[in-house]
Amino acid sequence: MIDDRHARTPTLDIAYADSGPADGPVVILLHGWPDAARAWTPVAARLNAAGFRAVIPALRGAGDTRFLRADTVRDGSGVALAKDAVDVADALGIARFDVVGHDWGARAAYTVAALFPERVRRMAAIALAFQPRGAFTLPPFAQARRFWYQWFMSLDGGPDAVAADPKGFARIQWDTWSPPGWFDEAEFAATARAFENPDWVPVTLNAYRRRWRGDQPSDPALAPLYERLPTIERIGVPALMIQGGADSCDDAAMSEGQEGCFTAGYRRVVIDGAGHFPPREAPDAVADALLEHLT
Repeated sequence: MIDDRHARTPTLDIAYADSGPADGPVVILLHGWPDAARAWTPVAARLNAAGFRAVIPALRGAGDTRFLRADTVRDGSGVALAKDAVDVADALGIARFDVVGHDWGARAAYTVAALFPERVRRMAAIALAFQPRGAFTLPPFAQARRFWYQWFMSLDGGPDAVAADPKGFARIQWDTWSPPGWFDEAEFAATARAFENPDWVPVTLNAYRRRWRGDQPSDPALAPLYERLPTIERIGVPALMIQGGADSCDDAAMSEGQEGCFTAGYRRVVIDGAGHFPPREAPDAVADALLEHLT
C-alpha cells in the first residue's frame, strides 16, 4: 500500500501511504515485525469508508524509509519508533491523531501514548501487552520458548546468520506464529521486499539484542525520552487491546489483567482462531473493533 509519498523528519526520510478523506480524523497505523505497511491495506479501507484518514508509514528499517545520515544509531527501540510516529505527524501538520499499532507498532503506540499523551485521542495495540515503565522483564518458561528468535539474535553468531538470510529468518516467523493457511507465496514475496532495506537487519538486531545484552547503542538524541519513560506506569489515553487467541508468538494470556494500567478506559478483545497477525488474518474483526473504539 505504500505509495511514493515521503515525509522528512530530523532522522529519516519516511515513506508513507495516505488514504481517505483529507479532512477526516487521522489514524496513524504502525506495522509490526517482520511485516510491512501493506499489512494494513484491508483495515485502512474500512477506516477510510467510515470517514477516517489513514496515514501508514514504513517503519525505520523497512520498505523505502531511509536514515538521513550514515552515522545515526540504528536504534530499534519502542522509544525510537514512537518518536518517528510523532515526527511523521509533525511533518504532515497533524496536531492530534489516533494511533494503532501491531507488534512493533503496538509497542510504539503504547510509547506514544505514554510520552506524548497530548497528541493522542485514542490508541489501540494488537498482539503485544503493555509494558509499564517500558520495562522488559524475563518471561515465564513457556513464553521464553516462544521467544527463541530473540535468543538466537542475541548469540554472538546471530547477527551474521540473520544478515545472511533475512527473508528466510522472517519466513520462519510467518510459518509458525499463526495457524497455517493465512498467507500465500505472492503475499509473502511482496511483503519481503520491505526487508531488502539496508537497515532492516541493523534495526532488527538493535531492537531485540538490547533486551538481553547491555551492548546495544541508543540514539543520544532520544536521551530525554529514555529518561522519562521509566517514570510512566500508566497510560491516560483511551485504549483498546486486540489479541489473537491462537497467537503462537505472544501468548494471549500475557495481555490479561492489565486494566489497572490504563486510567482513561481500556478494553481487550480476543479474536478466536487468529494468530499473531490479526490485521491480515481477520481484518474485518480488527476493523470492527477499531471503529467501535475510535468512534
